[in-house]
Amino acid sequence: MAFNEGDFIEVEYTAWNDINNSVLSTTYEDVAKKENMYDEHIKYGRVLVVIGSNAVVKGLEKELKNMDVGGTKKFVLEPEEAFGNRDENLVKVMKLSDLKSHNINPYPGMRLNIDNTLVTIKSVGSGRVVVDANHPDAGKKIRYEVRVTKFLNEEKDKINALARTYDVSPTSIGIDGSTVEMYYDSSVKKDSDYFINKTSSLAAIFTYMKNVDKMVVKEEYVRERKDKVEKDKVNGSD
Repeated sequence: MAFNEGDFIEVEYTAWNDINNSVLSTTYEDVAKKENMYDEHIKYGRVLVVIGSNAVVKGLEKELKNMDVGGTKKFVLEPEEAFGNRDENLVKVMKLSDLKSHNINPYPGMRLNIDNTLVTIKSVGSGRVVVDANHPDAGKKIRYEVRVTKFLNEEKDKINALARTYDVSPTSIGIDGSTVEMYYDSSVKKDSDYFINKTSSLAAIFTYMKNVDKMVVKEEYVRERKDKVEKDKVNGSD
């Protein structure tokens, strides 16, 4: 089947530098561990792609449009279809003191957001810092192996996938016409990341689901009683 603009699909993939065969990114935990690039802060597994959202490089999206659910495809993208060609005009020199004044101690490979531009620190020395605003994989031919695992057709599945993308999966979802109700019970940790990610997920739902006009978020908070805490300690609970 061909996927159209606005379609929700879930995919798994691995991307390599086609020149030296090094793995650049993967959704597979076992591959990440094998390649010594495992990150405990990353949730591995299927990822959501909304066709036409520019969430992935244009060459990858072009290939995904013509795939089938359950199908696997291998292909190589030229730089202009992947992360673009390198632009040396995007390599700048900054004063080390300017970064130090913001309590930043730069080191090669460090990624920073400077004036709403994501840059990579290339070198540090003699009071100067070389920063590169090119994507780290710019100029590379990228080899992909991609599998489409699922086509999301149900509205609840789409909402849950968007929320999961921001790591704020709701306990339950209700839909009444153009109104969506999302419920987060007390088991959902409501720290600062939760509130930031929740806001981002709500914005994404409005962006990609044009039939949603209203969202209601309900949250449950339960007081933790001191006597319960003491009892849990006696019983050996965390």
